[in-house]
Amino acid sequence: MTLDATERYDAARMSQPQRFSYFFILLILVLTGWLKLGALLLSVLFAYFIITKVDFLKPRAKWLAVTIFLVLLGAMAYALTYFIHETVRALPRIADRAVPAIVQWAKENQIELPFTDLESLKDMAYEFARGQAHNLGAFADVARGATRHFVYLFIGCIAAVALFLDPRLELDPPTGPARNNLYSLCCDEISRRCATFYRSFDMVMNAQIIISAINTVLTVIFVAAMGLPHLVVAAGFTFLCGFVPVIGNLISNTLVVALGFIVSPAKGFWALAFLIVIHKLGYVLNSKIIGARIQSSIWLTLLALIVGERLMGITGMVLAPVVLHYIRMEALKIPVHDQAG
Repeated sequence: MTLDATERYDAARMSQPQRFSYFFILLILVLTGWLKLGALLLSVLFAYFIITKVDFLKPRAKWLAVTIFLVLLGAMAYALTYFIHETVRALPRIADRAVPAIVQWAKENQIELPFTDLESLKDMAYEFARGQAHNLGAFADVARGATRHFVYLFIGCIAAVALFLDPRLELDPPTGPARNNLYSLCCDEISRRCATFYRSFDMVMNAQIIISAINTVLTVIFVAAMGLPHLVVAAGFTFLCGFVPVIGNLISNTLVVALGFIVSPAKGFWALAFLIVIHKLGYVLNSKIIGARIQSSIWLTLLALIVGERLMGITGMVLAPVVLHYIRMEALKIPVHDQAG
């Protein structure tokens, strides 16, 4: 992507407001990771992303776009609630039927598994969760975390609507020579940094939606063709996990393998083959679509995903390619002069 000459900065001649704006964005990103506010930032970005996509009559009818957004938000909330309800009902049934089938198949093929039945698998999951929790209040923390994320989502939607209706940082800016002051110039530069960051998010999210849609369509076709149960749960899992780069399809297709073993070991084997193929396809899609758009190698993207997960969990993994692309876009604006001459 080429940059307009007016967007390039000379690092040696960078103004005080420009330096402050870079420091401001860096501080926001650091605080987001330190205070575990990735879900809030992601809520604002994703809500604003949806609003801008439904803004058909821009800029004459912003309230129409907001109305459409609220309707879509209600529809998505209903769909998510329905999916969660179906998943809560289906997962115990899937585990009760799939785990014994997998254990039996492993015994027949002399394959040792780390679990021998559903109870031992539950014990493994419990021990892992207890090891990760570090305290007896883990379940209460999960409940508080769910409530906190819901509040973040609500606040993020309100903030996105407010930004869409009026994105200005300075509501009553001075005009003429009076505008040449530190506060006004810093507001202008911060707005440019934020606009660049959102363009990075928009580019990565468009690519991630394409990848998630491709994985979902392939999974639905496979599940329907093989006659596997719980099509809605499989489709929903695949689509949502598709927003987690690289490893999302591995998580979702593990469920498809379990569904295959419910029907028969043969279909479980075909589901396992499908998992391997779709997992490899996920690497190709991520490297070709996301990697091509953010102009970053796959190893660097994976490194960013690991760091993002350690800092902010799943939301950090979603935001990692965005931050990677944003750093590149800002760095491209700053030329480095050859000091040898």
